[in-house]
Amino acid sequence: MDWNRDQIKQRLLVVCGGVAFFCALQNLSFLAGLLGWVFSVLSPFLVGGAIAFILNVPMRAIESLLPSGKRWNALRRPLALVLTLAAMTGVVTLAVGVISPGVGEAIRSVASQIPKAIQRLESQMAVLESWLPQLEALLGEVRFDWKALSEKAITLVRDWGGGLVSSGGVLIGGVVSGVSIFVIGLIFSFYVLLQKERLSRQGRQVLYALLPEPWADQTLRVLRLSNRTFSSFLSGQCVEAVILGSLFVVAMTIFRMPYALLVGVLIALTALIPVVGAFIGCIVGALLIAVTNPWQALWFIAMFLVIQQIEGNLIYPHVVGNSVGLPSIWVLAAVTLGGKLMGVAGMLFFIPLCSVFYALFRGFVKARLKTRKVPAKKWRDP
Repeated sequence: MDWNRDQIKQRLLVVCGGVAFFCALQNLSFLAGLLGWVFSVLSPFLVGGAIAFILNVPMRAIESLLPSGKRWNALRRPLALVLTLAAMTGVVTLAVGVISPGVGEAIRSVASQIPKAIQRLESQMAVLESWLPQLEALLGEVRFDWKALSEKAITLVRDWGGGLVSSGGVLIGGVVSGVSIFVIGLIFSFYVLLQKERLSRQGRQVLYALLPEPWADQTLRVLRLSNRTFSSFLSGQCVEAVILGSLFVVAMTIFRMPYALLVGVLIALTALIPVVGAFIGCIVGALLIAVTNPWQALWFIAMFLVIQQIEGNLIYPHVVGNSVGLPSIWVLAAVTLGGKLMGVAGMLFFIPLCSVFYALFRGFVKARLKTRKVPAKKWRDP
């Protein structure tokens, strides 16, 4: 059989890929360490890219509202960035300003309940006194090796102290490293936002220079789809969280429940976590209300279930669901998988990521059905 150059190249690529895969399987620990080192080196830039992507959503809207012209062209982008940072800082300051007094009031309320708790404890101790003679007789029959127990206690305290010191050093080192990564990433994100058109043009040049033109076209199509999906999800999730928090503030104010503004802000913040976030806010809000009035906490839970049904069936599908285009069953699967792998960040990241995969796979399936000329009556519902 005569092989041309393209066939030889394809077979060599398959053989080299198989050898590389076998070597990777034989050296998984080394490969994992190498990937960890690469990730630690690139982590400031990855964090900066994530910050730039998040800030680009409001910055793009703010920039579109600024006047255009020769005098403004050089100032629109820096001014939009400054206004975006000011808006984000204002939102964070407002949230902290609302949450901090409420938490302080809840702590004072709990502290005011301590005397009653002490009285209840004293009554329980009085009941316990009636059992002391029997307990004393039981302890009299037990023999303790006090020397061994004291040595064991000293050993435990020494080990715990040493572990606390070492973990404290690791914690301080982790905090310093995290802060430095965030600062470098934030500065890097400013450069990305101020020069995003130039960076985008250079990226396209690199793709078309290194890849065949059809591959470069497909890569750019996937990147554009990802950008649209992630941007729509982020903006929709923020709008949905604001609407949900406002509904709780209004409803709690009407029913004269305490901590209306605090609970509304907490639920708005936790609602940024898809599916399960609002329930976390409900638990925290119910605990805060239960400190003042346990019955109102039960009414709050009932009110939460009603508002959650309204939000889940009417608001969320129109605000977020249509923008992402992912069926609810796959949203739940994406949240579960992302939470297992990456925690809260994974819950936020995996919904638009799965939406992109869902759109690509759906297009692939439709193209294959069209190529294979499968009649629609065979796969449509009867």
